Amino acid sequence: MQDWTGKRYWLIGASDGLGRELAGLMSRSGIEVVLSARSEDKLTAVADSLPGAATVVPMDVSDRASVEAAAEAVGQVDGIVFLAGLGTLIKATEWDADKVEQLFDVNLLGAARVIGQVIGPMVERNAGHIVLIGSLSAYRGLPGSIGYSASKAGLMALAESMHGDLKDTGILVQLANPGYIETQMQDDNPHSKPFMMTPEAAAREVFEQMNTSSFHKAFPMGFSLLFRLSRFLPTSIYEWIFFRR
Repeated sequence: MQDWTGKRYWLIGASDGLGRELAGLMSRSGIEVVLSARSEDKLTAVADSLPGAATVVPMDVSDRASVEAAAEAVGQVDGIVFLAGLGTLIKATEWDADKVEQLFDVNLLGAARVIGQVIGPMVERNAGHIVLIGSLSAYRGLPGSIGYSASKAGLMALAESMHGDLKDTGILVQLANPGYIETQMQDDNPHSKPFMMTPEAAAREVFEQMNTSSFHKAFPMGFSLLFRLSRFLPTSIYEWIFFRR
């Protein structure tokens, strides 16, 4: 277990769901948290519910100017947790350019924008902690997930590249790939959602990982094995399992 006393972390996507619950765990562990998302009202409600020091800095990760202004307001941090994400489901036969591009703009480019603001100072100090929240959908393309699976796969590749580049430095990079979490993101998902976790349970999984030096964690364990092992299946077998009507 790490000593979190005196640490300062920036949580992006902290207004509800997993982000809100993780903020609570971190605050109760002695971490000063900076909370960002688009909704200032929701962030303020989260900050008011926390036992420790919390600062609210509204930000839109799809807007580079907004990210730059927020980063300047936040200042130096010991670590960041990128939780912002959209989960819109779109089929290739029903391509919606605006929605597809928005998925990439938030899930992948949003992470790149935020990391771009903090990585330089971390490298200079040779100290820092970057936690990216991905998805089990990152391991292989899923039906009806144009944009979502691909953007999460890109986020996973970004984390892997950063980890390889920084593993011999004082900067710890971690990737958490959760399955279904009971949040607003699932409201429009018509598919079955096996092994769905509460935000509280998912937050505990993420914070447990943050207390280690482990790069990768996929959960829940049994369900995640299905996705991880699917990478080794021939395309024909994989598509027969996942894409058959």
